Amino acid sequence: MHTIITGSGSFIPANIIKNNSFENCLFYDEKGSLIQRQQAEIISKFQQITGIEERRYADAGTSSSCMAAEAGAKAIADAGINAETIDQLIVAHNFGEIGNDDMRSEMVPSIASRVKHKLGIKNPSCVAYDILFGCPGWLQALIQADAFTKSGLAKTCLVIGTETLSRVIDPHDRDSMIYSDGAGAVITEACNDNDRGIVGVKAVSFTGDEADYICMGRSNNAGIDESKHFLKMKGRKVYEFALKEVPAAIKSCLDECNIAIQEVKKIFIHQANEKMDEAIVERLFGLYGKQVPKHIMPMNIKWLGNSSVATIPTLFDMVVKGAFKDHSINKNDIIVFASVGAGMNINAVCYRI
Repeated sequence: MHTIITGSGSFIPANIIKNNSFENCLFYDEKGSLIQRQQAEIISKFQQITGIEERRYADAGTSSSCMAAEAGAKAIADAGINAETIDQLIVAHNFGEIGNDDMRSEMVPSIASRVKHKLGIKNPSCVAYDILFGCPGWLQALIQADAFTKSGLAKTCLVIGTETLSRVIDPHDRDSMIYSDGAGAVITEACNDNDRGIVGVKAVSFTGDEADYICMGRSNNAGIDESKHFLKMKGRKVYEFALKEVPAAIKSCLDECNIAIQEVKKIFIHQANEKMDEAIVERLFGLYGKQVPKHIMPMNIKWLGNSSVATIPTLFDMVVKGAFKDHSINKNDIIVFASVGAGMNINAVCYRI
């Protein structure tokens, strides 16, 4: 059996936070010293590096499970299935259900259990569970759904990525401007058509010195209660690591599938940083001695920011629904999903439409 995607959906929060919203922020460096530069200069340099002009934040009353349920409901409707036939409901996230004010994370019950409840699914054979795998979490959940499908233990899966990163960021850290909120989902189904579906997968974890490249830590502002921890990233180390290891992982996936790089029509890469993603794809094609084709990499980071596990399914849903002028996918197209994030984890999936 092959695993095919039969429906997709996403939830994009309505609150648009533009870069100028950070003009009154006081940013400190990693050593706790106030950065002695004009805010406009800091923001301008940030935009040049990341490509981000605006991002989306969830309303105070909107939780990770709320967004996940909305995205999941859209994917179910798009696939035209009965939700009671879902065998696996897998939700990728990293921070649980977080309150808007106190940063308290609730991990019990699981986000997946909350989503199943919100969707009104009664079937006890629909197994709902979470997966924590850093930003590559949604893609790893898709890999897991594929494994269950191939083993015969599941025929229909709902795979969701959801995150409210706006509630775990340090307002005194320049990296806080990167993150955003959102949710994306797909329905996968078993299919005996050998010409469609997931062709191959690759996943690796680097847990040596790389393990703490993205972690939780105290605010850059020493005046903030040190018991409060925020999302932290060693940006330069993440960039160098990703540029070396992500192209290698994607190439390994393609090579194991006997797929030539020129056969790939689209690359859906985690929307982490525009310059970094462009460099990764350029390095990938360089490994094959090829130039990067035009319009191979759709991106929405410019206006949606980095919503972690939600970036790839959200981007995929937008392309499928015709949101991009220069991007579409057609029957028999080979596409690649790829991500990198905390852990440090990397994964890639080769898929035939």
